[in-house]
Amino acid sequence: MKVLDQRGFGLVCAAAAVVTGLTVAGCADRVEGTATPNAAELSSYKTEAAVSSAAATSSRRVAAQAQAIGENCAQFPTTSGLGVKAYNDFVDAHDSNAPDYAAKRDAASTTLDEAATKVETGVTAAAGALPEDLAAKFAEYVTAARQLAGETRKMSYTAQVGPLNEASKRVNDARNAVREACPKR
Repeated sequence: MKVLDQRGFGLVCAAAAVVTGLTVAGCADRVEGTATPNAAELSSYKTEAAVSSAAATSSRRVAAQAQAIGENCAQFPTTSGLGVKAYNDFVDAHDSNAPDYAAKRDAASTTLDEAATKVETGVTAAAGALPEDLAAKFAEYVTAARQLAGETRKMSYTAQVGPLNEASKRVNDARNAVREACPKR
């Protein structure tokens, strides 16, 4: 019995595989045209990507708004309260003809201006993240506090108190509007 030469048999099999591969490749047809994506799948993908992006943007916006509201509303009672206290000290000094009347007047006007600036800085730092109605209420407080500071600076024992009282009422109304619009703590 004669045994097959393993090397020869392997070489014949390899050659047959190469010839078969070349024959199949040579007989294949080339596909004509341009590759295009499946329009329905592409549209679905784009929609999903847009929704996902919008959801992420919306989440960031909501988080920024919550942070802006929290930061501005948290500091407002203390900041505006300092102005109220200084103004009330001035009114007490004015009403009692106190010797430190001028110093209390100047301290009140400075404190009101500083409160207005601090509130305005907080709103500006929020960079549009505050809801428009709340931002408008903060802006009204800033304007009213500056007006009251100006009227306070003008006060003397002979000055009319009407403009001062009107400015004081405007500050109180603006302060209350902000406090009512801010979340309760």
